[in-house]
Amino acid sequence: MTHSTTFLLLLLLHLHHHSATATGDIPTPSPPSPTVSTLDPKQLRALQSLYIPTTHDPCTQPSFHNATVCDGGTPFRHLLSLRLTNCSGDLTLSTTALASLSTLTSLTFSDCHVPIVHFPATLSNNLRSFTSINSLQRLTGVFLSRFGNLTDITISGDTIKASGIRIITSNMKSLTTVTLSNTNLSGSIPKHWNPKLTHIDFSGNNLNGTIPTSFTLLESLKLLNLSSNQLTGEIPDSFGDLTSLQILSLSSNSLIGAIPGSISTMSRLTHLDLSSNQFNGTIPRSISEMKGLKYLNLEKNNFHGVMPFNLSFIKSLDVFKINGNDNLCYNHTSISKKLKLGIAACDKHGLPILPPPAADEPSSDYMSSGDYGDDGGGGKKKNGGDHGPNKVVLGVAIGLSAVVFLIIFLVILSKCGGRCCCCC
Repeated sequence: MTHSTTFLLLLLLHLHHHSATATGDIPTPSPPSPTVSTLDPKQLRALQSLYIPTTHDPCTQPSFHNATVCDGGTPFRHLLSLRLTNCSGDLTLSTTALASLSTLTSLTFSDCHVPIVHFPATLSNNLRSFTSINSLQRLTGVFLSRFGNLTDITISGDTIKASGIRIITSNMKSLTTVTLSNTNLSGSIPKHWNPKLTHIDFSGNNLNGTIPTSFTLLESLKLLNLSSNQLTGEIPDSFGDLTSLQILSLSSNSLIGAIPGSISTMSRLTHLDLSSNQFNGTIPRSISEMKGLKYLNLEKNNFHGVMPFNLSFIKSLDVFKINGNDNLCYNHTSISKKLKLGIAACDKHGLPILPPPAADEPSSDYMSSGDYGDDGGGGKKKNGGDHGPNKVVLGVAIGLSAVVFLIIFLVILSKCGGRCCCCC
């Protein structure tokens, strides 16, 4: 092929490519157009300052990590809900960004360890739900009290500097759920609440005083968790009025008295935890009539008498704990010893059968522990149970006999006056 032929071929290829491009046969690549966001530009910039990805429209559902929910406004939409989770260490809250987010009705922080800043009044008044879980630092009761229109507040794992719960919630007249757990709060539990309250969780604090009887007016209450505090006194007798209650936990306090019999009228109760208190008296048999109950924990108290539950009721539970009640026993004629309850079997008098002594204990200690009859297999052994006198006692008796003999011998010797004893 000559040079002229090669040149002609190249020329023809060039002309063909130019012709195809002109007629649109070969499309030319165009740069990608950015995603058009329907969110208000000010709020979009606020999200960017909070390290929320905005490469896609934040109002498109599902959003990134379900972090945002928007309204249907035009021409721009606005945020209604914002969730900040596992935040970057570089994240800082700014009053400017929060002012742009004043349309929020729900704000959640989860594992975002950032100091709080002043919240604009518009945002504080507009919020209906506020959550901080292992997140906000330097929380105060005064700061939280500004959210006067909340229906739901959840603070868990964040220390709150406050003189008590009342300073936080006294202005929140519309609360339906309140969780202030593991926040280092002290003081007593407020008496006055919105009657529509459904959820109370004050667990893991330093609360003291008694359980308010006014709680029994909360007819819609479904959950009450006051565990791990320093509460004293008794369970109010009117607790049975909480007929909507499903979960009740009063564990790890210093509560006393008996379980009120009215508790069995809580027909919807599925979870009952009264463990690690100082409750006493007998356990109401009526608890076994609570058909919906699945979790029952009565361990580590001072209950006494015969445990009133039969095997059928115990098997209907997913969790049953009753150990740590030294004066409580079970009827071994209806419940097998193979079922490890952590309490003793009852004798014929309804008293716990004491366990046998340890191997290194003297047998006399066990013998003196009392006779519990044939039912328990305890008490004295009737046949072949006498193994002779105790070795220590026998040794002491022999020693005393030797001393007495020696004294008698010396007296006789003195009377002889030094003469031969046989002459006396």
